[in-house]
Amino acid sequence: MDPQDQRPAHPAPTYRLKIGERDITPAVDARLISMTLSECRGNEADQLDLVLDDHDGALEIPRKGVELQLAIGWSGTDLVDKGTFIVDEAEHAGAPDQICIRARSAEMHQSLRTRVERSFHGVTLGEIVRQTAARHQLVARIDPTLGARQIEHIDQTNESDLNFLTRLAKLHDAVATIKRGRLLFLPIVGTATSSGETLPIIEITRADGDSHRYHSSDRDAYSGVRAYWHDPKRAKRRGVLVGVSGNAKRLKDTFANEADARAAAQAEWRRIQRGLATFELTLALGQPLLSPQSPVKVSGWNKPEIDDTDWLSVKVRHSMTPDGGFTTHAEMEVAGTVTDEPSSVEDSE
Repeated sequence: MDPQDQRPAHPAPTYRLKIGERDITPAVDARLISMTLSECRGNEADQLDLVLDDHDGALEIPRKGVELQLAIGWSGTDLVDKGTFIVDEAEHAGAPDQICIRARSAEMHQSLRTRVERSFHGVTLGEIVRQTAARHQLVARIDPTLGARQIEHIDQTNESDLNFLTRLAKLHDAVATIKRGRLLFLPIVGTATSSGETLPIIEITRADGDSHRYHSSDRDAYSGVRAYWHDPKRAKRRGVLVGVSGNAKRLKDTFANEADARAAAQAEWRRIQRGLATFELTLALGQPLLSPQSPVKVSGWNKPEIDDTDWLSVKVRHSMTPDGGFTTHAEMEVAGTVTDEPSSVEDSE
């Protein structure tokens, strides 16, 4: 039997919340109004929101910096570890009196948001990522193909490492994120955990769902992507076109060389193609294994555009309430490797 289906006939959601080694679940459970965990892809921090009942005024407003460890799931099954979160906002409101706690992923620490000045010349993408990881005592895990790409020149000008990594990832159609002490730099269509294990395919039937929204955009909205670079030999700006001319999207940046311009154009073209269709789904019975980058296969909608598409989750939101409610909302895009269109070089218009 698939471990995803090993739930009791009348499932009860459960969770474990700890501060260090101290399990505070019973104390929280007695006052829980709602718990929401939002998991994101890329440079956005995962976020945990707790709303607690303070009708008797007995609760203390938590101090900032407290670390919470969360695991969620269903009774009778192994809980899914969702990581560590640092409290950075607290609010007391009423009536009725409540304490609202907001905590964000502990991985996105302040040093990553500090602006610095750096330049890189004649290095690989992997070397840049490893150097950045070492600055923050993180373990770098980089896709070998991405890591081998040569970077002739790139500047990090008054820019945080977090923003710089995000910019690099966008240029190379990758995702840069930090999970469990690892700096991951992987293809955006990759489906691996922070430890390198393949994420399981989450199979969802329509009976699991509560509501859905499928959306497709005009396939002819863009015919290709143009990117520009400065050609020192000809002392002029030149362009590279991925796809075909016509209604081609133009990237606003001017790149250092033809290779960088082509990589950026190809990355944007893949992004456009993945966004041609999106699927949002709310599960009446929450799926704790579902997280960003999870591959998803759905069935039961009787629409080939939905059932026959391989989906990749982008954002996931898990919600629990004390009445036994546990729902999961997922935003997905088209998965799979997108074939690059032929590219051509042209003089700037």
